[in-house]
Amino acid sequence: MSQTDLTRFRAMCGQFRWLAVFMVVSVGLLLALIHLIFPAMIAVRDGAPPPGWVGGALFASPTAFYLFAVWSIGRAMGQLAKGRLIQATLASALRRVGLALGIGGVTSVFLVTNLARVLEGGRGGWLHFDVAGMTLGMIGGALFLLGRVMDQAGRVQAELDEMI
Repeated sequence: MSQTDLTRFRAMCGQFRWLAVFMVVSVGLLLALIHLIFPAMIAVRDGAPPPGWVGGALFASPTAFYLFAVWSIGRAMGQLAKGRLIQATLASALRRVGLALGIGGVTSVFLVTNLARVLEGGRGGWLHFDVAGMTLGMIGGALFLLGRVMDQAGRVQAELDEMI
């Protein structure tokens, strides 16, 4: 890779980092407004929280994990833009992103549905057939495992480099 290509790659990584920051901040702020701040303002005004605000916040909870995954990707892009080695950055990012996506998917498919059953007095199913959540959970698990494999490969490479 030529120096010009490397400089362009780092610039693109820096831009992507800011795009990830913008997405996390804007979507996170909108979710906080909708599910926390506005219901709190209504509760102060009316003396009681609006009905169903806990369920709404519960159904939005997997999004917090997905936003953490985007934040982790942005953080990795920022590190690459600063010149950190790709293998170490990628392995760490894969583990964090995989864990966040996996937990978000499991939360979406199993936890949200069952907590909603408890809040609503036993109505509803045991499993939310959320294909997107199931897919993200599976991809998250695979990314986490790939990150561990890359960590191990880095350790083996370091050990081999010491022998030479």
